[in-house]
Amino acid sequence: MFFSLKMQITRARLQPLVSLRAQSFQYLAGLITTSKFVKGLTFTEIHFGSKNLFSSSTKKNTMSDEVTKANEASSTDPAINPNLPTFFDKIVDGSIPATVIYQDELCMAFRDINPQAPVHFLVIPKKKSGLNRLGSATAEHTHLLGHLLVTAAKVAKQEGLKEDGFRTVINDGKNGAQSVYHMHLHVLGGRQMTWPPG
Repeated sequence: MFFSLKMQITRARLQPLVSLRAQSFQYLAGLITTSKFVKGLTFTEIHFGSKNLFSSSTKKNTMSDEVTKANEASSTDPAINPNLPTFFDKIVDGSIPATVIYQDELCMAFRDINPQAPVHFLVIPKKKSGLNRLGSATAEHTHLLGHLLVTAAKVAKQEGLKEDGFRTVINDGKNGAQSVYHMHLHVLGGRQMTWPPG
């Protein structure tokens, strides 16, 4: 049977969108999809008559945890005083381990501990210089911000993302779901990104 199945999940229902290839229409009469949501997991099954063709379970990605972290972080000292250290400073000085994949005199790139894509790394300035969030940027940060973006592209190429592309994200402040007040770029790739991001 040749068909591809895409799922669109809304709050109220699961709507299967089916695109067919040559003469596979007759198979769809018995196609049933079910989806169950249990404690952050999505279970999806595809049946043809009584035969189970596909079964999977995936973690339901929600932003509620990140939003909660961002709300908590927005009232802490590094958010209020941009020069106070964060745990990213401890990664820079080596007192907290990280999987560092690039560094130079201005910045460092390391793998995200909670990846949201097959490739997900962060690029951070080694010295914040008051740059706890993008919203704190001034003209004096121009060179550093440009260097962070060029580094993101360089490391993305090193990670094999250049041909198919990647997404670069900067979370800023509470509404931007920023949970660490040390300005940083997320670089995500290795899968098709969706729009809008969330």
